[in-house]
Amino acid sequence: MFAVFAIFLLCLMSVSRSAPLACEDLVRPLDQMDPHHFEGGWALVAGSLNHVASMEALRLRDSITMYFSNSSETSTFSYTQINRFGDQCQYLPYNITVEGSAFTFDVGNRFNLTGSFLYTSCPDCVVMRWNVKSKKRQSLDLYLLSRRREVEQKELEEFKAQLKCHDLPPSVVMDPTKELCPEQPESQPPPTAAAEAQTEEETEIQNA
Repeated sequence: MFAVFAIFLLCLMSVSRSAPLACEDLVRPLDQMDPHHFEGGWALVAGSLNHVASMEALRLRDSITMYFSNSSETSTFSYTQINRFGDQCQYLPYNITVEGSAFTFDVGNRFNLTGSFLYTSCPDCVVMRWNVKSKKRQSLDLYLLSRRREVEQKELEEFKAQLKCHDLPPSVVMDPTKELCPEQPESQPPPTAAAEAQTEEETEIQNA
């Protein structure tokens, strides 16, 4: 009888662990984000936003890499986003300020971009929620970044659940076989028409 009860208890615990998280957990910003956790390079695995034109622009990227670096104990970080278009690499450096799990991009007065880090069970991932406001657009964006090019299916499913909780469309999933650009720019020919056609909101993953 004890053995039967033990098996039942183990099964119950297994179901409990595998049960999907409620939206209130999936949309809640982290209480605190260790700044050292996200230093270094991250590959964009998947992303979605509720701005159609920018969503289509995101599909045109072959790969996107983000680098965070902090040379002091302050909360200001150097952020470089690197977009690959075929054999062209586009480097976009900015500064961001991180406070707890919230962050703000320093882009002058061109537009407003703030965000936060959300929960993820993926050990080498971060989920970023961006709120973008400008004269041209207002959007909510969600991005899954990882140290890996491709995450496990259960980790991707969790991100898809977060998109549903935010009422966002199915994500653009980046092709992990596409080459990433190097961290530092190399000597290269003039940018392609696709790279030249960027808008003033170049800091955004989907439109930069």
